Amino acid sequence: MGRCLICNSKSPLISDSIGVCAKCIREKSNEALEIIGRVRKATREVFSLPAEVPKDPNGLKCGICGNECIIGVGMKGFCGLTYNINGKLVRLGGNPDNGVLEWYYDPLPTNCVAWWFCPGCTGTGYPKYAYKPTAETGYVNLAVFYGSCSLDCLFCQNWHYRNLSKKLNPYMSSEELASKVNSRVSCICFFGGDPSTQMPHAIKTSEIAMEKAKEERRILRICWETNGNMSREYALKAAELSFKTGGVVKFDLKAWNENIYRALCGVSNKPSFENFKMIGEKYFKERSEVPVLTASTLLIPGYIDTIEIENIAKFIAEIDPNIPYTLLAFYPQYVMDDLPTTSRKQAYECYETAKKYLKNVRIGNVHLLS
Repeated sequence: MGRCLICNSKSPLISDSIGVCAKCIREKSNEALEIIGRVRKATREVFSLPAEVPKDPNGLKCGICGNECIIGVGMKGFCGLTYNINGKLVRLGGNPDNGVLEWYYDPLPTNCVAWWFCPGCTGTGYPKYAYKPTAETGYVNLAVFYGSCSLDCLFCQNWHYRNLSKKLNPYMSSEELASKVNSRVSCICFFGGDPSTQMPHAIKTSEIAMEKAKEERRILRICWETNGNMSREYALKAAELSFKTGGVVKFDLKAWNENIYRALCGVSNKPSFENFKMIGEKYFKERSEVPVLTASTLLIPGYIDTIEIENIAKFIAEIDPNIPYTLLAFYPQYVMDDLPTTSRKQAYECYETAKKYLKNVRIGNVHLLS
């Protein structure tokens, strides 16, 4: 049973770990963000990460992700990969020659958030974008897990990426990673953590692998699972690579309300939503056979409710009501591990809400529903 430190309300749907309810985050944001800020500072210190996005007026601007860190001398960026050393920006991870990541082969069909319409799991787009008219059994996805992120989600499902950020290890160049693309690999998926803080590495890897696949007349889709919080330039490039290859850009739109987003994720949601809209308007109608863009939202009990889902669904529908949208069941992890899993009641209420605006809605991780 959690308790809100502001309104003193008690509920199993209030995370005692962050100490604030959703209502107070929305209505008393200054006080709520101050309380949660102290929690975030303590948790990030464990991984040697700055408590908030640096905005030093005398610092140097990074520009890789949407946070646009301005890093003072002797300090590091929010992601922990970029430093200001004696007045010069030094990137210790994310360049073409030094990605901080882990990788593995993931047999197809896989549990990708876009599995219900992607070429690798369904054969959609065959024969141009898929090897088979059904699931590409026998082929694999090269899964690239980046060890850094542009957000700081207190409910993070893959929170252990922070260990890679802290160690700045393991390293791998774009060329070496691209060499892992053999004849069994039909797609690459960049996730993490998040690719948004290591886009130069991901893009170079993609370009090398795509050139080799072209020479060998092989299919190779480029996909992204991302929070979308990257620079406009990199967001467009990511979408272009996916559009050309039959891949999918998968945005995790975590919350609509700016204060909810800041409280749970540590930064503004504006870059993510702006990039989603930009990609949707530029590319979605141009490739009808395989959706190039999709969105998902994790249904965090007590925080991501029908209010959030309705606003996100409206936003997506204004771009195109055919954009696929997946509602994901929550499993307690990281700081907010004191919450229950998503209930069936919450999931189906959110589903019905989203269906008012969108044509393609699905509930994922159904086995986690309580």
